[in-house]
Amino acid sequence: METPKREFDSRIILGIDPGTNILGYGLIATGPSAPRLLAMGVIDLRNTGDIYMKLGRIYERIMEILEHYKPDEMAIEAPFLGKNIQTTLKIGRAQGVVISAAISRQIPVREYSPSEIKQALTGRGSSSKEQVATLVQRALHIPSSEMPQYLDATDALAAAYCHLLQTSKRGVRPQLNDLVAPSRTAKRKVSSWADFVAQHKGRVHR
Repeated sequence: METPKREFDSRIILGIDPGTNILGYGLIATGPSAPRLLAMGVIDLRNTGDIYMKLGRIYERIMEILEHYKPDEMAIEAPFLGKNIQTTLKIGRAQGVVISAAISRQIPVREYSPSEIKQALTGRGSSSKEQVATLVQRALHIPSSEMPQYLDATDALAAAYCHLLQTSKRGVRPQLNDLVAPSRTAKRKVSSWADFVAQHKGRVHR
C-alpha cells in the first residue's frame, strides 16, 4: 500500500461498516479541494469459524489500516436493531473491537445510525444500499471499474462521507446539490443551491 500524500489542511476520515463475516472500510481525504477517495475494501472473515478469532483478525487489520493511513477521525455505523438479537450482538462485538483500536491510537470516533447516514447523503433515511453506493460513487468520482463487489465497502465510505457533511464548517458542499435527492415531502423542486439551503435549513450549517 502506498502511503497517502497529505494536502494542506487535509483531514482523513475512516468509515467502518462493522460485521463479523464481512467488515467494510473506506477512507476519504478532504482539504482545500473536493473530497477524494483514498481506499476502500472489506475484511473477509467468512473462512474463520471461531468468533473470537474473527474479532482478533478484525483488530489486527484495523490496526494495520490505522498505522498506514493515519486517519484523523473515524465514523462507524451503529448496529441495526433487527429481530435477530444474536446477529446484532455479534455486530456490536465487531464494532467494539474497531472502536478499541481507534481509542488505542487516540482517534476520535463518531457513531451514526444507518438512517442518519442515508438521510445525510440522500435526503431519505429509507434509501437502499444501492442508492447510497451510487451517490457515493458520483460524489467521489469513482470509476465504475473500481466499484467494489460488496456494498459493505460503499456503506463504510458513506459513513465517512456522512461524518464529513456533519462536521464540515461549510456544511453540505455546493457541488453535492445535484446529488442529494429531495425528500418526498418537499413542496417544490430543488433547482439551485439557494433552494436547497432554503428547504434544508436544519441540515446546512455555517
